[in-house]
Amino acid sequence: MKTVLISMIMMFVGVMIGYFLCWLRSLKKEKKDVQIWRKLSDKHMDMFMLMNQWIKIYQSGDAVEKYFEEEGYRSVIIYGMNFIGDRLWNELRNTEINVICGIDKKAKSIISDLPLITSNEEIPQADVIVVTAISSYDAIENDLSKRVKCNIVSIEDVIYSI
Repeated sequence: MKTVLISMIMMFVGVMIGYFLCWLRSLKKEKKDVQIWRKLSDKHMDMFMLMNQWIKIYQSGDAVEKYFEEEGYRSVIIYGMNFIGDRLWNELRNTEINVICGIDKKAKSIISDLPLITSNEEIPQADVIVVTAISSYDAIENDLSKRVKCNIVSIEDVIYSI
């Protein structure tokens, strides 16, 4: 009788320890998930604020090409051809600013009338490369600065300076 009672207590303790360890593990996963979602949320908030400022520029009668003209940039490469990069291409395409090409890791699967290359290909000469992937700017700028001699700016620098 005593051994049965001890066995049942040990089984109960084992179940509780197992439950507790699973609970701790799920807390770690939840914390990691929250961090991932927070980072994604911050990225989208930054994009929203950028696009909001861009609309303000448009509504005030200014244009993004003003930045490039004032800085003396005549030839541009756009790095990142998702939403923001596509908007920049559409805004600059009928101006005096020569957009040479776009760079995107998914260049082969993007349909565009702008020539596209991947970041692994040789990058043509330009006055400036505008990085539209705002959450990855530092890493992209670090990589590009080793490969090109032109200026590299973030789309945030462009939009918030007008």
